[in-house]
Amino acid sequence: MSQRSFNAPLIGRDEELGRLAEVLERARSGRGQALLLAGDAGVGKTRLLDEVAVRAAAAGATVVAGHCVDLGDVGLPYLPFTEILGVLAADEQYGDVIAAHPVVDRLLGAASDSSRDADARLRLFEGVAGLFADLAAAVPLLLVLEDLHWADQSSRDLLRFLLSRGVLPRRLAVLASYRADDLHRRHPLRPLLAELVRLPAVERLELRPLADAEVARLVRALEERPLPEATVRDIVERAEGNAFYTEELVAAADADGMPTGLADLLLIRVEQLSETAQQVLRTAAVAGRRVGHDLLRDAVGIPEEELESALREAVGRQLLAPGDGDTYAFRHALAREAVYADLLPGQRSRLHGTFARLLAARGGGAETAAERAHHYRESHELPEALAASLEAADHARRMGAPAEELRQLEAALDLWPTVESDGRPSGEGLDPVTLTLRASAAAAHAGEVHRAVSLTRSALAGTGQDADPELAARVRYTLAGNLMTVDNLAAAFAYSSEALAMIPADPPSRTWVWAASTHVMAARQVGDDATALRVARQALEVAERIGATAARADLLISLARLEGGGRGTGKARELLREATELARSAGDAPVEMRALYGLAIGCFETGGFQECLPWITEGLDLARRSGLSSSPYASEMRYLRLLVLYTLGQWDECVRAAGADPMPGFAKGPALYVALARGESAVVERAGALLGEPFDWMGRLVGGIVLTDAAALRGDAEEAVARMRAAVAALSDESGRAPYVTVRLAALALAAVADRAVELRGSEGGSRWTDVADELVELARTTAARQGPEGQAWLARAEAERTLAVSGPDAAAWEKTVAAFAYGDVYERARVRLRYAEALLAAGRRAEAEEQAGAARETAVALGAVPLLERLDSLVRRPARADRVSPLTAREQEVLRLLALGRSNRQIGEALFITGKTASVHVSNILAKLGAASRTEAVAIAYREALITPEPTAQG
Repeated sequence: MSQRSFNAPLIGRDEELGRLAEVLERARSGRGQALLLAGDAGVGKTRLLDEVAVRAAAAGATVVAGHCVDLGDVGLPYLPFTEILGVLAADEQYGDVIAAHPVVDRLLGAASDSSRDADARLRLFEGVAGLFADLAAAVPLLLVLEDLHWADQSSRDLLRFLLSRGVLPRRLAVLASYRADDLHRRHPLRPLLAELVRLPAVERLELRPLADAEVARLVRALEERPLPEATVRDIVERAEGNAFYTEELVAAADADGMPTGLADLLLIRVEQLSETAQQVLRTAAVAGRRVGHDLLRDAVGIPEEELESALREAVGRQLLAPGDGDTYAFRHALAREAVYADLLPGQRSRLHGTFARLLAARGGGAETAAERAHHYRESHELPEALAASLEAADHARRMGAPAEELRQLEAALDLWPTVESDGRPSGEGLDPVTLTLRASAAAAHAGEVHRAVSLTRSALAGTGQDADPELAARVRYTLAGNLMTVDNLAAAFAYSSEALAMIPADPPSRTWVWAASTHVMAARQVGDDATALRVARQALEVAERIGATAARADLLISLARLEGGGRGTGKARELLREATELARSAGDAPVEMRALYGLAIGCFETGGFQECLPWITEGLDLARRSGLSSSPYASEMRYLRLLVLYTLGQWDECVRAAGADPMPGFAKGPALYVALARGESAVVERAGALLGEPFDWMGRLVGGIVLTDAAALRGDAEEAVARMRAAVAALSDESGRAPYVTVRLAALALAAVADRAVELRGSEGGSRWTDVADELVELARTTAARQGPEGQAWLARAEAERTLAVSGPDAAAWEKTVAAFAYGDVYERARVRLRYAEALLAAGRRAEAEEQAGAARETAVALGAVPLLERLDSLVRRPARADRVSPLTAREQEVLRLLALGRSNRQIGEALFITGKTASVHVSNILAKLGAASRTEAVAIAYREALITPEPTAQG
C-alpha cells in the first residue's frame, strides 16, 4: 500500500497509537483483531491510519487499503474490497495465493453470471475470507478500510461476514474508519456498527479532538517561521481541536482576514494555484476523491506536460497526493467537497458528462456502469443514465449484490418516464412493470420486505386493462407472496384469488401453477384449508405434467401441512424431504429454504430439538450460498436456532450465536429471553424497541413475550394483562383469530393474575382477578387446541395458575404441569417446579417441596437464572409449620383468616364480637409481626409462610 506523504506531524495521538499497536501486536501473535476508528471529519483519522500502516509495513506486515466513495444513493458493489484485491493482484509476490482463489477474478470484473448460481454469494464471501486467511498465514496482514460511512451495502455485508465468524484469521488485523458526525439516526451503517462492537474480536476507538495545547504544538510544527502568539491563540480557538482545520488555518495565516467558514478557508489553497492547476483540481473533484492519470488528462484536455506541471503544483500545495496505480487522490474529502461545491452548475454538469463519455469510450465494462450512471445523471443525459443504471443493476445481480441491484433498478425506474420512448432500451423484461417486479425481488432478497411490498404495489398500479394477462397474474401473485411476509393475510388471499382467476388452468402453464401455489399458501394462512387442499392437488397434477419442478416442490410443502396432519408427522416429513430434493434439482433456493424450514419447525413442534438443529444449519448454509441471508425464511431459521438453544438450556451458546451472526432484531429474541431470566438491565427497553414501525409480526411476538413476562416477574398484574392483550390484538389475523403464541402469553400473564388474586382473596378486588383468570384460561384453551407438546405444556401451566387464582394452590395441577414441560423446555420446567414446591409446602408436604425446589435450583444455577434462584432460596428458607410456633396469637390467627377474606376492621369485629378499634389493633400487630407494609402484603406473606390455608372455592 503506498502511503501519502504529508508534512503534518502526528501530535497528541500517543494513546491512540498505543491502542492500535496493541491490535496489531495481538494479530501478529496469532489473534485476529479488528478496530473501528470513529471521528469527525478532519479530526485526523486518515493521518493516524497512515502512521500505523507505515509502522506495520516497516515491521514486515503486508498492508493494503480500500476506500469507499460517495456516489449518492447508489454505490459500486464491493468497491473497497475490489480496490484491495486489485492491489494484491498487481503484485507478483502474491501470484500463487491469488491464483488459488478465483473469487479475485470475479470481483475484478471477469465475465461471470452468478444470478443463477445458488452458491455464488457464499463462494464470494468465503473466497475473500480464505484469501485473506492464506495471505495472513504467510505474513501478518493489515487491511485498512476508509470512509465506511460511504460503503455500499454489499461491502457492509462482506465486512459483517469477515468479522462475525467468531474468530478472525490468525495474523489478520482490520482497521476501518468512518465519520461519526455523518451517522444520522437512519444511516445504514449504524445497525452494522451496533452488531460489530459486540463481537469479542472487534474494538471501537473514538478519535477525540486535540487538546488546545496539542493544537498549539501542531501550529508551531507546521510553520517553520515563528507566528505571533496572538495568531497561534486565534488558530487554536477557531480550530476546535480539528487537525485538518488547524493545518488550513496555518496555511491561510498570511491571508488578509481569514475566512470564517471551512469551505472558504479550504479554497484559499486552491486560489493560490495557477489557473491550469485550478482547472485540473476542479476536474478531479468531479471524478471523485480518486482519479486515474490518463482519465484526468483526457477530461482536462491539456497536453501531458502541462498536466504534469499542474499536478506537481497541486501535490506541492498538499491538495492532491499520488496513490496506487498511477492515480491521484484528494488529500482530504473535505477539500474535494469544497472544490466540487464551488463549481458553477454548468461546469459541474459539463464535467460529469465528459467523464461519463470517457468511461463509455474506454469500454470499462459492467464494473464501471454504476460510475457512468452517476455521471450521466449528474450531467442530465437521461437516456444514457437509464441504460447505464440497467447495466449496473445486471452487474450487481451477477456479483450477488441485491441491495445495489435494487438501488440501480429504482434509479432506472425514476428515469424511465423522463426518457422519450425511442431513447429507452428495448428487449425482453425491459418495461416498467417487469423491472418493478425485478426490483421487488431484489428488495426481498436484501431483506427489505416492506419495500418489496411497496414496489409490487407500484407494479400493480402499472398494469392496465390491456396488460398481458400472464404478466398481470404474476404481479398479483408476487404481491400476494410479499404481503404474506408482512402478515397482511386477507389482502394476500384477495390478490392470489385474482391472479388465479386471470389465467386459465387449461392449457397448462407455469404461470398458472405458480399462481395456484401462492393461492394455496394464502388460503391456508386465512384458514380456508378446504380451498387450499383442492387447489394444491389440482396444481400438483398440472406441475408434474408440464415439468414445473420448483412449483411441484412448493406445492408439496403446502400439502405437508394440509394432508400430513402437521409438519412433525412421518407423512409430512416425507413430503418435505421430497420437496427439498425437487427444489434443489431445480436450483430454486427460496423454495428449498422453505422446505428445510418446514422440516426444522416440524421437529421443534414435536419436541425433537436435537433433530431440528441439522435442518436449521443446512437451511442457513443454503441462505448464505444463495445470497438469501436477509430473506424472511433465513431470519426465521436464525430465530429458531436460538430458540432451540434457549429451550435446551444452552444459554451461553444462545447468547454467543446471537452476537456472532448478523440478524434482524426479532431473530435475537431468545437471547432477550435469556437476558430477562438472568435479571439483566435494559431488557425491557430492548424488547420495547421491537414494537416500532413498520409492523413486524415476529418482532411483536418477541416483544410481547418479554414485556408480558417482565411485568409478571415484577408482580404487576395490570401491566402483564395489558401487555398480553396488546400482543394478542397485534398478532391476530384480520378475522380476529388469535395466534398460536396466545397460550404462552396467557399463561405468563396468569402468573401475575394468580398472585394478585391470592393477595385479595375474598375481597371485591379478588373477585375481579378471578374473572380475569377465567377469561385468560379460556383464551389459552382455544389457541392450544391443535398444538403439540409446547402448547400443551403452556396450557397446563395456564390451568394451574387459574386454579391458584380461583381456589388456591393445587399440587396435583402443578405436578401435571411439571410433567408437561418435560418435553424439553429446561427453564420453564424449573419455573413450574417452583410453583409445585410452593403448592406442596402449602399442603404441608415439606420433604416433597424441598425435592422439587432442589431440582429447580440446580437448573437455575446452571442457567445463571438469578431471579429464579433467589425465589427458590427464599422458599427453602421458610420454616416448616410443624417446626415452629406461629408468631401470631390465636386471636390474631382468627383476625388473619378474616383479613385474607377481605373483611374490613368493622366486619372483623362483628364476626369476632369485638370492637372495630380492637380489630384494628390486632391488624396492626399482625403487620408488625409479619414485617408487612399493608394488609394485602400480610396476607401474601401468610400464604407463603403457610400460616393460613386457602379457603375452598367452587371452580368453574
